[in-house]
Amino acid sequence: MDKFSEFARFFFELGNLKRVKRSGWWLAGVENPETIAEHNARAAVIAYILAKLESANAEKAALMCLIHDIPEVRTSDIHKVGTRYIDSKSAERKAMEEQLKGIHEFSELLSLLEEFQAKETKEAIIAKDADYLECFLQAKEYYDIGYKEAREWMRNTRKAMRTKSAKKIADKAAKTRAHAWWTGLMEREL
Repeated sequence: MDKFSEFARFFFELGNLKRVKRSGWWLAGVENPETIAEHNARAAVIAYILAKLESANAEKAALMCLIHDIPEVRTSDIHKVGTRYIDSKSAERKAMEEQLKGIHEFSELLSLLEEFQAKETKEAIIAKDADYLECFLQAKEYYDIGYKEAREWMRNTRKAMRTKSAKKIADKAAKTRAHAWWTGLMEREL
């Protein structure tokens, strides 16, 4: 296969992120949770902003969030209870190696995944906090519409956060009605 055929194949595979549901929410009773693509989109923007707040490379942190769940097209989203029994990191690494096989000139994506998983660099810590903060915000949204079990996700993800900025935002979000962001926007001048 030529390189551009490999790109097309990879991009079609990425499209499946729009269909793979985040499985942990089923434990909280959420019948139709968001997809990995929906999670990654908000997490990437959060990572960009957190990195700016924490004086780090914002583009790198955002890219880590965009790519960190790509292997889940093949491995599926394994929630925290499942990861007690499965080495998801090595499975995701193997999946991404195979995903990038035909487009090896972009192997830096695999390096970014490994850096993200190691959580040692400033950008990786920020990207992971963005991942946690996105989960926290999603939990708050679910909690506010009646999924009371989502409070456990709020507690656990807040506890896992390492950056001051992510913790401050989570603390403010906990006191904010998730679905009230549009309050006042519907008012029109007569």
